[in-house]
Amino acid sequence: MSSISPRAGKPATQDMLIDVARLEREYLARRPDVDVPAERVSFGTSGHRGSSLAGSFNEAHILAITQAICEHRRAHAIDGPLYLGKDTHALSAPAQRTALEVLAANGVDTIIQRADGVTPTPVISRAILAYNRGRREHLADGIVVTPSHNPPPDGGFKYNPPNGGPADSDVTRSVQDRANELLRAGNSGARRLTLEAARATGRIHEEDLVGPYVDDLANVVDMGAIRGAGLALGVDPLGGASVGYWEPINARYGLDIDVVNPRVDPTFGFMTVDHDGQIRMDCSSPYAMARLVSLKDRYRLAFANDPDSDRHGIVTPSVGLMNPNHYLAVAIRYLLAHRPRWPARAAVGKTLVSSSMIDRVVRDLGRELYEVPVGFKWFVAGLFDGSCCFGGEESAGASFLRFDGGVWTTDKDGLIMDLLAAEITAVTGRDPGEHYRELAAKFGAPCYTRIDAAATPEQKARLAKLSPASVAAATLAGDKIEAKLTTAPGNGAAIGGLKVTTARGWFAARPSGTENIYKIYAESFVSDAHLAAIVREAQAMVDAALQETKK
Repeated sequence: MSSISPRAGKPATQDMLIDVARLEREYLARRPDVDVPAERVSFGTSGHRGSSLAGSFNEAHILAITQAICEHRRAHAIDGPLYLGKDTHALSAPAQRTALEVLAANGVDTIIQRADGVTPTPVISRAILAYNRGRREHLADGIVVTPSHNPPPDGGFKYNPPNGGPADSDVTRSVQDRANELLRAGNSGARRLTLEAARATGRIHEEDLVGPYVDDLANVVDMGAIRGAGLALGVDPLGGASVGYWEPINARYGLDIDVVNPRVDPTFGFMTVDHDGQIRMDCSSPYAMARLVSLKDRYRLAFANDPDSDRHGIVTPSVGLMNPNHYLAVAIRYLLAHRPRWPARAAVGKTLVSSSMIDRVVRDLGRELYEVPVGFKWFVAGLFDGSCCFGGEESAGASFLRFDGGVWTTDKDGLIMDLLAAEITAVTGRDPGEHYRELAAKFGAPCYTRIDAAATPEQKARLAKLSPASVAAATLAGDKIEAKLTTAPGNGAAIGGLKVTTARGWFAARPSGTENIYKIYAESFVSDAHLAAIVREAQAMVDAALQETKK
């Protein structure tokens, strides 16, 4: 298990802050070396990410990716407007400018938040879906410039097709490969105008994206119940894109939400430091969330979001910062009991590294579980057509259907997950932490962990291709192994690793997409000691399987 930095949970110091001017200079000046794998375009589960200081997120990358997206649009007859959002990371604004120059040169009508504003990921997803509702042609799509909760030096760039959700692997692979072709050719195939010339084309449209999203919230969360309960609520946007949404929500619905930290600063110098000593806006981390957790007794409920607001962190007087797995289980049980117009056959989606508490809750309610590999993209189709009423990840990201069973977003929405926690508290009189205690009393209190183990690129490649037969063991931590999975039960997609389950616990191992490590997720419904045994045996099984496949 990774060691905890002595700085963890303490305020960031001046020596930790980024030099924003240098970051922007390197964005413009540095030319990536396509022969270096780390400097190529690489779409992970959430788009391309990197830093200008490392040669992995520079103007050349954004020119190439945006041109590749424009070519993808032409090849698939996507000719409606493109919604372009950005978060508050230092590299997001220059990357948005570059994208605008390429989009206009390619004749794309682009919609951005007026007055150079920032826009949460779920707002872009909802806007795409709202525009496309009832249309069969001239469909909209979108781009969000964000590295999510990553540290301040990072940038990110992700594409959402007309279904509003994260692009699937076929699309991202095509865009990635074309972008790297363009990079290798020095971007000679990328069209571009100056920003002034781009604006002169009339292709850049500034609109209010805040109001339509805020007005529509009443169709997905019971805002009247929250108002009627008179809850004193606190929110910390963590300097991110949701900062301009909470006061409009207060005004529109008559709520009492106190924005405890309204500051926006690309150095994120107001943060407390994460577990590894880095500034990271991770709203599921007790270290990054230390300031809001210290205010837990001041509010009936408090919550936070990461910079692009697709993740949530829920702080309750009863338990402090909730484990994301715990809140997902509570949210699912509540929603299934309080959304009578949802299709009875709609499944509940979870990733296979999320807690089995969710399995027990869903089974107890007689609903179908849809278990998929890591990545929110696997929930997009189900949320879009209503066959999946909820999709959630253990990393604190989720979305769910409107009251009428229609699609809300097909990307993660941290704001509605925050407001749902307030709805749960208002309607039931108990906060989500109290609800989880009830679940634990009924189903058992699981212990959950995630650890990282060193792995070479060759070992990572072998891990991604393991078969169930690669694991010879018949038991795990004293219990009979019930399943050895290399594909997800919900959709049969490859998990890029291995999951082993018993009646009282499980582990999953999968390679990291960005580091020379593999990740082990594990859970026990017995004890911490049982969990430790699962982890020990998991590492031994994986190591043995990797050695066996090498022969």
